[in-house]
Amino acid sequence: MVAAPASTAARAETTRLDWLDALRGLGALAVVGEHLTTWAIPWLRPTAINLGIYGVLVFFLVSGYIIPHSLERHGDVRVFWIGRVFRLYPLYLAAIVLTLALSPWVAVRAEVPRDGSAVAAHATMLLDAVGSAGVLNTMWTLSYEMVFYLLAAALFVLGVRDGRGVLPVLPAVVAAVTGLAWAAPPLSGAWLSWVSLAVFAAGLACVLAGRAVRGASVALGVMALALLLFSSRVPWFGAAIVAVMFAGTAIHRWERGQGRLWPVGVAAALVAATPVWALSAGWWWVRPPVWILTVVLAAATFGAAMALRGRRLPAALTGLGVVSYSLYLVHLPLLLVLMAVLGEMRWAPAGAQLGVGALVLALLLPLSWLSHRFLELPGQRLGRRLARRLR
Repeated sequence: MVAAPASTAARAETTRLDWLDALRGLGALAVVGEHLTTWAIPWLRPTAINLGIYGVLVFFLVSGYIIPHSLERHGDVRVFWIGRVFRLYPLYLAAIVLTLALSPWVAVRAEVPRDGSAVAAHATMLLDAVGSAGVLNTMWTLSYEMVFYLLAAALFVLGVRDGRGVLPVLPAVVAAVTGLAWAAPPLSGAWLSWVSLAVFAAGLACVLAGRAVRGASVALGVMALALLLFSSRVPWFGAAIVAVMFAGTAIHRWERGQGRLWPVGVAAALVAATPVWALSAGWWWVRPPVWILTVVLAAATFGAAMALRGRRLPAALTGLGVVSYSLYLVHLPLLLVLMAVLGEMRWAPAGAQLGVGALVLALLLPLSWLSHRFLELPGQRLGRRLARRLR
């Protein structure tokens, strides 16, 4: 068989992954829509679902689908961590610096600790897992991304591949039990930020140095699991998110003929039902009707996109997916600044509200492209260069 030309093969590979970029683009738009309708266009905000949670659930499914596969493809946990660090931290740190620079005009959230523990919590990204608030309230999702990376890396070095696809059921059961067992995390305090930073830094240093890689990875995974269950802001919710991510992993294994699909349905049912009995489920978007519909819609979106894999999708949507991380972190500082300049918009005329929405999008898209071009891409290239030196 004659090999396809390099350009044709590259296009085929890009097309094969277009559906994941499309999902990222939809997820980012949903989160932007949630915040934009909250502060500027409240009459457009849906109440039957939560747009923001819908978007992040889609993101989590994509992460669960791709991250363990990425680990196995690289075959080296050190290469994986270099890629993750240089993928996430440049823009993340820039967003923190920007938010602090804007603090004379847009106050940093009151929930953020005014001591060194905030620095420690932000350094690991484990904000929600240690009960600390981020300078941007969108950063809470990165806590669970990091928890998942730590757990996935630990399972990888232990050789756990979950051929039966039952892994998502375990955190889903934990979510169901912890939701009934306690209304607040058993552990709290600034010390959690410092201890997790010490373990995180020491563990990653060992991994990247190639010393005691297996032991360090397992220790980091155990720490992540302990934080998730005993100190995350709402333990059942954290466990449910991890179940969603491992559902993405199980779907990927099923697609490759390496697992079964029915555990995904069991996990989804448990995740959707947990707010029915959870002691901590008072905020509006985890009331059962809203939460269940949001979970169902996110799952349906992922399934529909997966059915279209291999097909060419709208370039505008896949393009948004490419810059989705920038969209996610840049939109909130921009929106907060505009709200500070323009004043309260929730009771403004509808035309003015729609104008503000159009202005936000007109500024956000080029700003996101710029941050992707000049922050994300250089960081990724540097990470790839460093990773090549390990091989």
